[in-house]
Amino acid sequence: MRQSFSVEQYTKAKNKRTIIAAFIIFVLIPATILWAVSLGPQKTMLISILILIYVMVPFFFVYEKRKPRAREVVMIAVLSAMTCLGTLVSASILPIQIGTAMVIITGISFGPEAGFLVGALGRFVANFFQSQGPWTPWQMFCWGILGFLAGLIFHKVDVEKVQERNFKVIMGPVICVVFAAIVAYISYLLFPGGDDTFLGWRLYIFGAVGLVLGFILQHKRLPVDDINLTLYTFFSVFIIYGGIMNVCAMVTASMIPGADGVSWETMKKLYISGVPFDAVHAIKAAIFMFFFGEKLIRKFERIKIKYGFYR
Repeated sequence: MRQSFSVEQYTKAKNKRTIIAAFIIFVLIPATILWAVSLGPQKTMLISILILIYVMVPFFFVYEKRKPRAREVVMIAVLSAMTCLGTLVSASILPIQIGTAMVIITGISFGPEAGFLVGALGRFVANFFQSQGPWTPWQMFCWGILGFLAGLIFHKVDVEKVQERNFKVIMGPVICVVFAAIVAYISYLLFPGGDDTFLGWRLYIFGAVGLVLGFILQHKRLPVDDINLTLYTFFSVFIIYGGIMNVCAMVTASMIPGADGVSWETMKKLYISGVPFDAVHAIKAAIFMFFFGEKLIRKFERIKIKYGFYR
């Protein structure tokens, strides 16, 4: 006999999964990456596998009191393969960033745990073709965060109708980021601290604060449409992915004999030089999201309804 579905029980289980996932993502995985730095680049594969094991834990809490069905596991495998393939195609053929966008789409459609798992697994597999290295765990972590946050921030998709664009909703995060950038520029004018340009660490640090405040204000109220998806993708990829990977560049470069060590001055230089690369990455992902993001999300929502995923 089929068990009755309790919304309250489902909500409690979902909140528990989110708390466990947040602890693993924001505490356990960063601690593991820092531990990996002390081990050296030879342990890259070990750390990457550990991260994959970590992210599988909250994902399989989705199934809690039942076994996962084959169709659900296959769907995650297909999404990971699409993310990996999109990355490889983008790197060699198309001037867009499909892989990064697919991670965000997965988080919105299948939840934050699935978004992190697909991001970490997709990056891990893609690097077998694009070269593994000490940067792999960092890239897995960054992609995973993009998917996890997207799953937390966006409102559930209504597949029965196309939502009207609500500029008032997205203006909250946009205004917070713009205001943070203005504050960063004013701080540069008043306290340059030896910096030659405003385009550097201030843009990332203040931008991250503005992004977090903006999306806290709009938690789970962002509707899924092309404008919201595009703006979220650009800001999150530029600030979160770019900001973390610039730190990765400093740490991994410090492992090379004769290179500059880990220092504040080195980090400031990397943030300045990283702005154009991070902006290009963010723009490419945002372009794909503008043209295809909403359409793919609605397709995935229909698949979830048809096959009864996570119920």
